[in-house]
Amino acid sequence: MAPIKRAAENDAGRLKPAKHSTDNRPAKRQRQTEKQSSDSRSPAAKFSKTEPSKEAPAKDAVSVLRLEEKAFPRGGASVLTPIEHKQIQHEATRDVLFEQSGGKPAAVGDLSGSEDDEATVSKKSKKKVKKGKGKEREDTKEKSERLEKIQGLSFKRLTPGSLVLGQITQITSKDLALALPNNITGYVPLTEISDTVTQKVEKLLESADKSEDSGSDDFEDVEPRKLFRVGQYLRAYVISNGSDSTKSRKRIELSLIPRLTNVGLSAIDLVEGCFVQAAVVSVEDYGFIMDLGLEDKNLKAFLSSKMVPADTTASAVEEGSVFLCFILGKNADGSIVKLCADHQKIANLKKNQFLSTAPSINVFLPGTSMNMTVTDVSSSGLRGQVMGMLDVTSDMIHSGAAQAGKPLHEKLSIGQKVKARVLFKLPKGDSQKIGVSLLDHALTLSAPSLKKGKSPVEQLPIATIVESAKVVRVEPTLGLFMDVGVPGIQGFAHISRLTEKKIDMLSTDSGSFKEGSTHRARVIGFNPTDGLFLMSLEERVLEQPYLRVEDIPIGQVVKGTVEKLLVNEKGVGGILVTLAEGITGLVPEMHMADVHLQHPERKFRDGMAVTARVLSTNPEKRTIRLTLKKTLVNSDVEPWTSYEAITPGAQAPGTLVNILDNGAVVQFYGSIRGFLPVAEMSEAFIANPKEHFRVGQVVTVRAINVDAEKKKLTLTCKDQAGSDESRKAFQELKIGQIVSGTVTEVSPAAINLELEGGLKGILKNEQLTDGSENKNVSAAKKTRVGQKLHDVVILEKADRQQFATLSSKPSLVKAAKEGHLPSTIRQVEEGKTLAGFVRNITGDQVFVQFGGRLVGLLLKTGMSEEMKNTESFGLRVGQSLSARVLSIDHSRERFLLTLREDKAEAVPKENTRSGQELVKPVDGKSKTIADFALGKHTVARVKSVKDVQLNVVLADNVQGRIHISELFTKWEDITDPKHPLKQFKVGQLIPVRILGIHDARTHRFLPISHRTGTHSVYELTAKVDEEDLTIDNLALGSTWIAFINNFGPHCAFVSLSASVHGSIDLMDLSSDSSLLGDLATNFPVGSALQARVKAVEPVENKLRLTATPANAVPLSIGDLNKGQKLSGRITKITDRSLIVQLSEALTGTVTLTELADDYSQANTSAHKKNDIVQVVVVDFDVPNKKVFLSLRPSLTQKSAPAAKDRHISSATQLKVNDVVRGFVKNVADVGLFVALGPRVTGFVRVAELSDSYIKDWKASYEVDQLVRGKVTAIDEATGNVQLSLRASVLDKDYVPLLTIDDLKKGMIVTGKVRKVEDFGVFIVVDNSRNVSGLCHRSEIANGPVSNVKQLYDEGDAVKALVLQVDKEKRRVSFGLKASYFKHEGDESSDEEGGVDVEMGEAEDDDSDVDIDLGDVKSAESDNEDGAEDSDASSNDDDNVPRKGGLNVGGFDWTGAISDGEQEANDSEAEQLLKKKKHKKPTIQEDRTGDLDRNGPQSVADFERLLLGQPNSSSLWIQYMAFQLSLSEVDKARAIGDRALKTINMLDQDEKMNVWIALLNLENAYGSPETLEEVFTRACQYSDKNEMHSRLASIYIESGKNEEAAALFTRMHKLKDLTATPTFWLNHATFLMTTQNQPDAARALLARATQSVPKQQHRQLVARFGALEYTSPHGDVERGRTVFEGLLDAYTQVHRWDLWDMYLDLETSKGEMAQARGLFERMAKRPMKTRRARYFFKRWAKFEEEGGDKKALERVQALAKEWVEKHAERKEDEDVEMED
Repeated sequence: MAPIKRAAENDAGRLKPAKHSTDNRPAKRQRQTEKQSSDSRSPAAKFSKTEPSKEAPAKDAVSVLRLEEKAFPRGGASVLTPIEHKQIQHEATRDVLFEQSGGKPAAVGDLSGSEDDEATVSKKSKKKVKKGKGKEREDTKEKSERLEKIQGLSFKRLTPGSLVLGQITQITSKDLALALPNNITGYVPLTEISDTVTQKVEKLLESADKSEDSGSDDFEDVEPRKLFRVGQYLRAYVISNGSDSTKSRKRIELSLIPRLTNVGLSAIDLVEGCFVQAAVVSVEDYGFIMDLGLEDKNLKAFLSSKMVPADTTASAVEEGSVFLCFILGKNADGSIVKLCADHQKIANLKKNQFLSTAPSINVFLPGTSMNMTVTDVSSSGLRGQVMGMLDVTSDMIHSGAAQAGKPLHEKLSIGQKVKARVLFKLPKGDSQKIGVSLLDHALTLSAPSLKKGKSPVEQLPIATIVESAKVVRVEPTLGLFMDVGVPGIQGFAHISRLTEKKIDMLSTDSGSFKEGSTHRARVIGFNPTDGLFLMSLEERVLEQPYLRVEDIPIGQVVKGTVEKLLVNEKGVGGILVTLAEGITGLVPEMHMADVHLQHPERKFRDGMAVTARVLSTNPEKRTIRLTLKKTLVNSDVEPWTSYEAITPGAQAPGTLVNILDNGAVVQFYGSIRGFLPVAEMSEAFIANPKEHFRVGQVVTVRAINVDAEKKKLTLTCKDQAGSDESRKAFQELKIGQIVSGTVTEVSPAAINLELEGGLKGILKNEQLTDGSENKNVSAAKKTRVGQKLHDVVILEKADRQQFATLSSKPSLVKAAKEGHLPSTIRQVEEGKTLAGFVRNITGDQVFVQFGGRLVGLLLKTGMSEEMKNTESFGLRVGQSLSARVLSIDHSRERFLLTLREDKAEAVPKENTRSGQELVKPVDGKSKTIADFALGKHTVARVKSVKDVQLNVVLADNVQGRIHISELFTKWEDITDPKHPLKQFKVGQLIPVRILGIHDARTHRFLPISHRTGTHSVYELTAKVDEEDLTIDNLALGSTWIAFINNFGPHCAFVSLSASVHGSIDLMDLSSDSSLLGDLATNFPVGSALQARVKAVEPVENKLRLTATPANAVPLSIGDLNKGQKLSGRITKITDRSLIVQLSEALTGTVTLTELADDYSQANTSAHKKNDIVQVVVVDFDVPNKKVFLSLRPSLTQKSAPAAKDRHISSATQLKVNDVVRGFVKNVADVGLFVALGPRVTGFVRVAELSDSYIKDWKASYEVDQLVRGKVTAIDEATGNVQLSLRASVLDKDYVPLLTIDDLKKGMIVTGKVRKVEDFGVFIVVDNSRNVSGLCHRSEIANGPVSNVKQLYDEGDAVKALVLQVDKEKRRVSFGLKASYFKHEGDESSDEEGGVDVEMGEAEDDDSDVDIDLGDVKSAESDNEDGAEDSDASSNDDDNVPRKGGLNVGGFDWTGAISDGEQEANDSEAEQLLKKKKHKKPTIQEDRTGDLDRNGPQSVADFERLLLGQPNSSSLWIQYMAFQLSLSEVDKARAIGDRALKTINMLDQDEKMNVWIALLNLENAYGSPETLEEVFTRACQYSDKNEMHSRLASIYIESGKNEEAAALFTRMHKLKDLTATPTFWLNHATFLMTTQNQPDAARALLARATQSVPKQQHRQLVARFGALEYTSPHGDVERGRTVFEGLLDAYTQVHRWDLWDMYLDLETSKGEMAQARGLFERMAKRPMKTRRARYFFKRWAKFEEEGGDKKALERVQALAKEWVEKHAERKEDEDVEMED
């Protein structure tokens, strides 16, 4: 055997190059390799001339016939029949015998070797074998069998690195499922979609880590469903085929990233017709910039918006989306590739669709279509060549060989050209490395579809059982191709899916599965790439109730077996129930039984059969929730699985999942939930639902209201039987009605009654008797269930709950029977005594209730003295009480009661006027008052004309009145409807009829028999021949003349007659809504209206009318148009919106965005309830009956200025990069929802809130907060708008934060210590995107460091040197050694910042102006970067007026100190540094240097600095501010006290600064008491006057004006303080500027001149005059008067300071003419040379800036003239001196 071994080694070496051969010979490397890599046990292989190569180690394996996988289609199984197997074994045995005898073995053909192998063996053999007689026959056989069987894809062949074309079949939140050829499914995780999506996921995980929520796997911000669609074709790169996985089920991992899926392509390969995979990296206006993943970064790709897939809109395409694109071409210079992702358009190209030229074979990637030349056709597929250089294969399925009809060799012939598309490309290790498809749907890149447009799965759903599936083709070792009744789509049943028994071989014409046989089969899947249904004929599959979770209907009753009991810390928490093979459902603890089980393990055991009902399913997570509750399982009611299927009145059982105080949440099936209000839980009253119901309880409920769009459902447990009759009977009940009822329940607090008609009523114990509380309790105890109670009065009605509140108090029952129990304000009359009961008692008033929630107010003044001195006035809630009506306010619907007796009415006077004689009766007939009887016709004379009545006289001693409603019988009689009584004149005679008596004092209309004293006048009517109108005579729809009496909050009160009154809603006053804006003008009191009766209730004396025309249709939502202007009444005001009533049944909402054109002025509190406003309809939602209105002036007014914040009605008005403002609508966990318009909401992700990380970002935002952001993305289809609030996006000048890419080796950065470990410190770089790195302990100091934690704490500020940056691992190394920075100080500059200001020349030396410019203090502080601010010093300039009194600027908590103090502190700090260098020279020097540059950043830093600067108030104040930033108020207060004790007593200014800091602290964080305490101490130990002034400044700064005013009043008593002009100016500034009290401020001047020394009066008056200019509430004319007076007073002395101040003030106000006049006047006054130079220079500058050229020339001429005159005068003086 040795020679054979050597020959095998030689052969193996020669076969190695052929392994990668690309010649046109049919290659069978895979099968040959498999054969060579095993120690075959078949005779043919055992005695072969070749042995396994060294590259493929030998191992135990079966023969080559068994190496192929039997599971279709992963490589295919043996295609040989049993006869052929025996024939091969016989030939192998014969070859062995022949070889042993020294002969040449016969050729075995293509099943055991290839032609190449046999040729190699023949060439090595030195013996020649002669061909026999059947030479031609053997050559033909050898030629037909040498081609190995064409294989499709399999798990084994789909190795990592393969490229394959697939279709998306499922999209989940975590991955994509792709259907690959030959029934293989691959999965694409989120991180393998595109680089953009990967970055999003990484950022999401980083933010989750920072928010300490890294355990969540909810990728809400990355939604694959928005990036892809089911059915989309994509090219995938195989990452793993699961061969290395230990799991039994293999999983193929794929990638869609372009740099992997376009592997091998270069810029030269991108020709027209080529297919590439591209990812969207940027969304532009007209298309998308795409990433091809090529190495050439200069090559760009562009996808036009018109070239996106037909079923996708351009606006829906997001960054990160991936498309398989067709190359249309390149631009002129070839730098941009034009792409098309619309496969329908590609299919229509026809001419250019198929690749015509190929620069290299690299372009033939999956998805590419081309013309192929057929080189071989067999039953297993076909072979071909592309462009004569590339071999391709097509397996049985994708070549069409498996389809019904003609055999493949009859359809195709060798040499024929066909269209094909590349399906897969395998690595070079596989000889058959390119597979193609000839199927129609693959060529058009579409889904397999039927003629009717339905998809195959819609025609034949998965899990469907086909009763007669006909076998149309038999593949002996693969399986059956079947006709399943769907035209054009076949089914395939693998050989392993035919029976439960193992089948090795199928026969075409014999056996149970021969061609033409029919079988019962079930659809178990569909592969859209192959276009085949996957079938199973197994009995267990046919009998299995469900195959997938999707197949199980929600609400279905199912049978299963208990698989396992889930045990948790509380016991059994659930049950797993097996429903079918691979399908398991969960029964939660709540749904194990109708009652709570104490020991579920005793009832349920493993393997136990159970019957359950499906509650919900989640196919994506493959979860099923079940219930074992018998009430649900055995229910015959159709389950509620969708809101659309639920109708009001429908009844179904549900489970209580949550019980609240106001109701309960009921769970049904799926996601259907409803709310059960507490009032609908029972017919009886339920106070606490938790006492009657429990979570998990099943209740039968009925639907009341269903809103399918909003997914809201309202339920009730009350019986529906008789509900309509009971509702009608309940509506017929009237308040005050006497009823009877039967007791149904007696509770401790109330008695439930059933009234006639089955109505429910409640009689509280306090309503049983008029007696004491004990008497009520006794009466309740005597009441029994079933007892009949009579004479019960109805007090209140609850329409929604349909129950009545009752009372059996004898006083109320008696009042109701007599008709004296009022229920409306109209039924209340002044002076009448009413019976009621106490409803509530407060400090000084009692509320008394009557019928229908009518409540009167009994004040303390209306009680007796005895009651006033008694606790609770001797009353209790529910006590019976009778009181007299004192007064009525109809406009507010209120009335007052009194218990005091009216003395005027207590002793009735006798009617002494009945026999009184008349004086000059108007009719001339009547003699005495007794003649004026009821109904008498007489004549009246008009005495005066009022708004609503005529005052008349019947005689000189008898007065009367005619109400306006009693004057006109017809509308035509009214000449002026607004002022009807203008047509009557004083002295006019009017025929009248007597109606009764009108009490002028109480305004009561009484019968004629109620004549009393001098206060009564006669009620008359001019309608002498008409019957008196009563409310009973009014019919609905009838028209009457109504006159307005007054206006209430939401209606106008009108009168139809002297005794009939009603109301008209404000919106019903006119059909012209423009008139409703000004009611007082358009509808004055007394105006007449034609009104129709809208509603009338004679029993309750209620009358409602409307003044709109009879044919006017009430405004409804269907009548609205966008932009329509209407008037409405504000009915409700909330913080977020206004509710405006447009009609009786129509209301609208005005959101915050529609209140004003400037969002900063949007404030709902600026409006009042019941105001009539003009609104514009901006949008409406008809199904939900929602109307959105606007109050914007730009919409409601024609001449309104342009809106600062434009109106946004839809997302289409926005564009990407628009900057908008909006109000925070909701603060959610995922970000902010911002209202941009009434129906436009923007979303701000957490990552877009700020450029820096915010740990508690929710604390920075609140609802209704105004924010400003930029639009980053718009989804026009859904209306979703994404915003960014990041400064880097909004601010054009924003300096981006540092990233790790910005760091370079050798850079010096500042940062803060994030974490301290034994091995080093972690440092976060300042002004970076949280870039952090490690400084190892060896890099902290020049010497060894033993304990790092002693040197640094978290939060310490440090300066570091970047030592190393590893961008791949994202690591940065820092160094803190002092030696790294020893040369930095030499390079730093000490130059002062600031701008040089050119000052004018100084004033004359003899000027004695002394103007106090206030507390202006030059300050200096170290900023965070270590740069020093310039010293702001200014010379005292008397010419600059003081613009304010107190310094109201913010308190400087940085502790800035003066220059001298800073220099002293710096010197002390240097000395301290020198001392510390001796102790720890290397470490302490660096830390102290950092403190000197960056400032202290921790408690330790402050304590170190205070050791060297104990008297520095600046450092102490910074220390206090540091504690306040940490919310440590008490510590800050203690530090202040400590500072006062530490600072040297000689440094009073330093202590003063600390006192001021403590005052600011207490004012901001303390109480008035603590502030007063600190102030008192400060006055004791420091300058009292200064402390008062400082505290006043603090008050004004913080807006506490009342406290400031009180303090100024106290300061008037301090004589030392009132003697300074500064104090009076401060007070005047406060009054005029802050308090807007200019008169009070001016009055201070007189008092100030009495307190201030006389020599300072000029300065004082000038400041008060300047205040008139500088204060916004000042009067400039008054200021001019003051200065003119001063100039006149000092006309003899040249007070240039007054002139300059006057001129500055006029110039500051922009008064050019006034300023020029002052210049003219000043030029005429004598002045010295220096003064003249300054003056003319200033005048010239003034004219340059605001004048013209001519004015400037004049100034120059005047200056020249002055110089000449001055020179002459000087010469004359010199001559005189010489003389």
